Order: sequence, then C-alpha cells, then structure tokens
Amino acid sequence: MNINQAFAILKNAGGIRAARIITEKHKHMSWIRVMYYAFLLKRGMPVAKIIHSKWFYGLEFYTNKNTLDPRPDTETLVEAVIKDAIENKPRKILDMGTGTGCIICALCKNIANSTGVAIDKSKSALRVAKKNIKRFNLEKQIKIAHGNFDNFKSKEKFDIIVSNPPYIKYGDKRVNDAARFDPKMALYAKNNGLFAYEQIAKNAKNLIKQNGKIYLEIGIGQSNPVIKIFNFYGWKFDRIEQDLSGINRVLIFNL
Repeated sequence: MNINQAFAILKNAGGIRAARIITEKHKHMSWIRVMYYAFLLKRGMPVAKIIHSKWFYGLEFYTNKNTLDPRPDTETLVEAVIKDAIENKPRKILDMGTGTGCIICALCKNIANSTGVAIDKSKSALRVAKKNIKRFNLEKQIKIAHGNFDNFKSKEKFDIIVSNPPYIKYGDKRVNDAARFDPKMALYAKNNGLFAYEQIAKNAKNLIKQNGKIYLEIGIGQSNPVIKIFNFYGWKFDRIEQDLSGINRVLIFNL
C-alpha cells in the first residue's frame, strides 16, 4: 500500500492530524498494519498510544499502555523548576510518580550538573522510564527506584522534588474519552483526587534539603485544597504557576 492510500484511510478513521503523524512515523506500512491503525483510531485511541511516541519539552518519549502520555500542561511544571534553578549549581532532583520519566529527563537535560532519582509504584512504568532515560543518554544522571508517594525512603536528600500525581476524583465527568487508554492508577485518586497530595506532603518532608522546593502539578480547582494540605504538614506556600490556558497548574512549596 502506498503512502497516499494509507493517508486517506487513516484520515477517514481519525482525522488529518492523526493520519499525518502516523504516516510520518511509518513511511512503509502493509495493508494489515494500516487497517489495524484505522481500527484503533476509530476506537478513539490517542495517536501517541498507537505509535508509542509523544513529544514533550522538545524530546520524543517512548510511551505505552502502562504510562500516562506526557501532556503539554505538564511543561508548566518543568518550566517552573528550570526558572528557579541556579545555573551551574549541582541540583539533586526527585521525581515522585515518574511514569514515562518525561519530567525528570526534561529537567536533567536542561539544568546543568543535575542528577535525579525517579520513582514509581508501577514496575511496568519504571521499565518505560528506564527506556527513555537510556534513549536520552541520562543513565549516569538518573537512577530509578520502586516506591510510592508514602513509602519511599532515601539516605540522600534532594534540592528539588517534582510530582505530577494522580489527581482526578473518581467519577469526574470532565475526563476526556481518550483517558480510558491511560492507566487508571496514573489518573485517579481517592479523597476527591487529593489522596496523593496528602501522602506526598507527609513523606516528602523527610526527603528534601533545607531551602529545597517541591513542585506539584494540580487539577482545575485544586489550588486551595492542596495548599491547605501542605500547610497542615508544615510546608510554606511559595507561589502558583498557570498553564498556557491561564489555569492554576503548578504549586510550589518549601519548608
């Protein structure tokens, strides 16, 4: 099947943008492959899940069914950290709930002399993160570890802690249909979506250096509840960063 035929079939199944991305990624496809991709598009599967690839902060990440696809909103989190980082000063970074590893990889690529630890409770997600860390030649800078928000322990402490935890409450009708292809543990949390923040606020106190900062992605309308949680555990509110849509997306705290 030639590229024009493949493009026409994929466009009909999922639109011109999806067709363009897939045909640019795969120049030569069999009829069976094209029809399979068309079937997935009609089911509503995101293109990133089909081609196992998603760009984030100028880097192309491998992704699969075991990880949340990197979102543009999360670039706000990366930007906030980079803005605060002191040039040429070594920075130790902890990424809690790393998924694809997109946050820690983007930070270590853009902050000089930085090293990091990426943790996740999903061993399948850690395999994806390891693949991406290797892809960007960051094996000497980033280590991975199996752990959760509330139980990870470390002998070393960190200058920066980052997290994009699950923050959607169960039953939230605003979740788009494509999210059904992402792992539920990366999306949903108990206590109206606040459970992970409670765990992080309590445990991260033992992991951060004096004068260190924690950067958290949050959902719409979660600013005040998350600030209250972190204040309760002794954190001091620093500031809010908004995403490109003007939505409060990142909260920054220190001890």
